[in-house]
Amino acid sequence: PHISPKSKATKPHEIMPSCALKSVRKVMGRPPRHWVGDGFHVYPVFHDFAFTEEMSPWLMFDYGAPKEFQPTSTRRGVGQHPHRGFETITVAFQGEVEHRDSVGNRDVIGPGDVQWMTAGRGIIHEEYHSTAFAKTGGTLEMVQLWLNLPAKHKMTPPKYQPILKDQIPCVPLTPADLAREDCTSLQEGCEPACVKIIAGELNGTRGPAASFSPVELWDVELGELTKVPYELPIPEGHNTIIFVRRGRASVMGGTKEHEVEAQGVALLNLEGSIVRLQALEPHTQVLVLAGEPFDEPIAAMGPFVMNTRQELQQAQLDFRSGRMGS
Repeated sequence: PHISPKSKATKPHEIMPSCALKSVRKVMGRPPRHWVGDGFHVYPVFHDFAFTEEMSPWLMFDYGAPKEFQPTSTRRGVGQHPHRGFETITVAFQGEVEHRDSVGNRDVIGPGDVQWMTAGRGIIHEEYHSTAFAKTGGTLEMVQLWLNLPAKHKMTPPKYQPILKDQIPCVPLTPADLAREDCTSLQEGCEPACVKIIAGELNGTRGPAASFSPVELWDVELGELTKVPYELPIPEGHNTIIFVRRGRASVMGGTKEHEVEAQGVALLNLEGSIVRLQALEPHTQVLVLAGEPFDEPIAAMGPFVMNTRQELQQAQLDFRSGRMGS
């Protein structure tokens, strides 16, 4: 098992509020891909930092870049498996993903939809390409995120939040330098930048997902303009992760710009409350993950994420004895 000590990151209440830019502490490039089951060919975005305090409260991030699948009558995906101690979040961009679990939830998500599953004390589920998508074939693009639960909520009853595309608000972005005449004229007639808020709040608009700790999950489309900066307010003390899904972007902290390629990720420091970024290619799309880090140890083994080795052993025992999944 992976046992991580308590986070060494500065606690949010130890940081003085400011309007400073969040600086970049690390940029990581595109990692090698691997298969999850036979249906999801993914980039492990967090590299070796998955399941560590570096990413807290986020645990894991798999990105399935657009991939063409031929029609088939075979079920492609991952069969029944358990989880305990965290939440899984699946976002579909292209294609369809089908979910079924041990507490009676069964659902299909399509482009723009989200499934937010709280494993809590334990759930058994399976994930496949939907029957209709498998039959016709097509392009699949999706992400799956694992979000940790605080120790006090790890044994909460399991639940499922189906979030449809139309339930996710989109907040338009204004360039940070809009006052400049050249920036104003550039914006005329261009496709605007906007933020789809899955979780958290931006400029008074809140996303539909309910979480057990303060988090932000935003799907950001930077529009047609390049080299035009946008600013996103992220609460002071929140761990912030910028993933470039498509195109190229730069993240600015202080006087330095950090370029992030497609499928690359920038990790930001806790200090500061503004993320400043700009597209380096038209129609660049990024995912913003942020949240208040936990000051708790992380114990991870396979599908279980708890706080101690003993809790992991209990999770295995509960699963093997049939006491998990209701």
